[in-house]
Amino acid sequence: MAMMDVDAPFLEDTEEPLAGVCDFRGRAVYRTTSGGWRSAFFLVVVEVAVIIVYYGVSANLITYLTGPLGQSNAAAATAVNVWTGTARLMPLLGAFVADSWLGRYRSIILACTLYVLGYGMITLASTLLSQRPSASLGKDSSSSPFSLEVSFFYVSLYLIALAQGVGKPCGLAFAADQFDPNHAREFTARSSLFNWWHFFIAIGISFAVIVVSYIQENVGWGIGFGTLFTVMICAFVVFLLGIPTYRLHVPVTGSDNPFARLGRSVFALARNSSFRVCTKRHHHEDEDVATSMEEARCVLQLLPIWAACLAYGVVIAQIMTLFNKQGRTLNRHIGGLELPPATLQVFWPAAGLLFVPIYDRVLVPALRYTTGTPSGLTLLQRVGTGMVVSMVAMCVAALVETQRLEMARKNNLVDNAMATIPMSWAWLVPQYVMIGVSDVFVLVGMQEFFYDQMPSELRSLGIALFYSVMGIGGFISGALISLIDHITRSGGGESWFSNNLNRAHLDYFYWLLAGLSAAELALYIYITRNYVYKEKSQLRVTT
Repeated sequence: MAMMDVDAPFLEDTEEPLAGVCDFRGRAVYRTTSGGWRSAFFLVVVEVAVIIVYYGVSANLITYLTGPLGQSNAAAATAVNVWTGTARLMPLLGAFVADSWLGRYRSIILACTLYVLGYGMITLASTLLSQRPSASLGKDSSSSPFSLEVSFFYVSLYLIALAQGVGKPCGLAFAADQFDPNHAREFTARSSLFNWWHFFIAIGISFAVIVVSYIQENVGWGIGFGTLFTVMICAFVVFLLGIPTYRLHVPVTGSDNPFARLGRSVFALARNSSFRVCTKRHHHEDEDVATSMEEARCVLQLLPIWAACLAYGVVIAQIMTLFNKQGRTLNRHIGGLELPPATLQVFWPAAGLLFVPIYDRVLVPALRYTTGTPSGLTLLQRVGTGMVVSMVAMCVAALVETQRLEMARKNNLVDNAMATIPMSWAWLVPQYVMIGVSDVFVLVGMQEFFYDQMPSELRSLGIALFYSVMGIGGFISGALISLIDHITRSGGGESWFSNNLNRAHLDYFYWLLAGLSAAELALYIYITRNYVYKEKSQLRVTT
C-alpha cells in the first residue's frame, strides 16, 4: 500500500480574512475567531447526542421487537438489519442534497429538525403500544401486525433513518471543514479530529447501552425513548449556539453542480476507455477539464475499495442483533443486579475509548518512527489491520457460542428456551472488545480515507460512502439470515436462528462470517496494493 505524499507547502498564520470561507451571514472570517477546535467542539457535542439517540434505539431494538411486538428472532434480526441498513444508506441521498444544493450547514439544521420530530413520534408510539392489552411479550401481537400503533412506530423509525441520511454525511465533514488543510497546525489537528471523533462516539454508545437500555427495560420504553427526545432537543440548541464560530465554505464562482460535472467526466472516461491513476495529467486539455477528469478517476478508484469493505459491515451488524440475543441466555448477574443484555454492548465502545488514546499517543509515534509515515500507518494499512482483528473476533464468537451450546447440553437445558445457561456473561467480553479495537482501525481509517480522497466538493459523499458500507452490510446480513433461516427450516429442520437459541446454530453463522472476512481481506489487499493517494496540492477549496 502506497504512502501519502506530505511534502506540499503549508500556509503560515495570518490576520487577513481566510480565502474561500465565510460565516453564516456571508461575511469574511479570520483564523483567530473562527473554526478550529472552538467550532469542532459544538459539532462533537451534537454528534455524541446523535449517537446516544441512535444507539438508544438500535442497541435494544431487537429486544423491543421480540418483546412488546412479539416477533421471532429471525424476523426481528432481519427487521433491525433492514432498518439500520436503510439508516446507513440514506447518507448517500443526504450527501447528494448537501453537496449539490443545501450545503453541510443547512443540512445539519434540517437533520436536527427531523431527529426531534422522529424521536418525539417514537416516544408517542411506544407509549401508545404500552397501553394495548397485547403489548406484553407478543400476546396476540400476530393478530394485528399492522395495527395503527405499530405502523406509527415504524414510520417514526424510518423518519429517524431519514434524519440519519440528511445529517450523517455532513457532521464529520463539516467538523473537518473547520480546519484549514493548508495550515500546518490545523492540518495536524484535523488528523487528530478523526481519532477523537471516534473516541467521543464511543462515549455516546456507552451511555446509550448502559443508561438508556436500563431505563427502557426497567422503567419503561416510553420513558426511555422520551429521554432520547430530550437529548436531541438539547443537542440542537448546542449546535445553534456554535453558529457564530463556524466556517462555511463558499462555492467557486461559476462552478456547476459537482455531481453533474462528475457524471460528465465519468461518461467521458468510459467513452475514452482511459482509467489511470490520479497522478496522471491530460496535458492537451484545458486545466478545468483535466481537473474534472482527475476527480472522476479518483472517485472511480475508490469504488472497488468500498466494495472490498462490505463484509466488515456484515460483521458489525451482529453486535446489536445476535450478540444481544446470545447475552440474554447467559448469567448476567453482578451481585444482586441483573444486567440488561444490551448493556453488555458497552464493552464494544469501551474498547474504543481505551484504545483511541493508546493508538493516537503511543502506537502512532512508534509506527511513525518505524515506517516513516506521519500517521504511523497509511489509511489503507490501518483499515486492513482492523479487518484482520474483526476476522479473529468472529472466530472467537463462534468458539464462545460452541461452548454455550455445550453447556446447554451438559445441563439438559436444550429444550428450555427461557433457561439461563450456567455460563457467565464475561464469555462475550472478548468478542465485543475485539470488534471495538477493530473499529478504531477500520471505521476511523475509512472515515478519513473517503473524506480525504474525495474531490473537495464531494466530501459529504465521501463520508456517505463510509456509512453505506455499514448500511449495505446490514442488508447483506439481513438477507443472509433470511436465506439461511429458510434453508435450514425447510424439511422440518431446526433453523440456525431458532427462537430457542439452545437448538440454534449461531456458531455456524459466525464461522461463515469469519470465512467471508478472510475472503474480504484477500480481495482488499489485492485491490489496494498499488493505490496512489491524492497529494495535498490536488485538494481544492470545498463548496
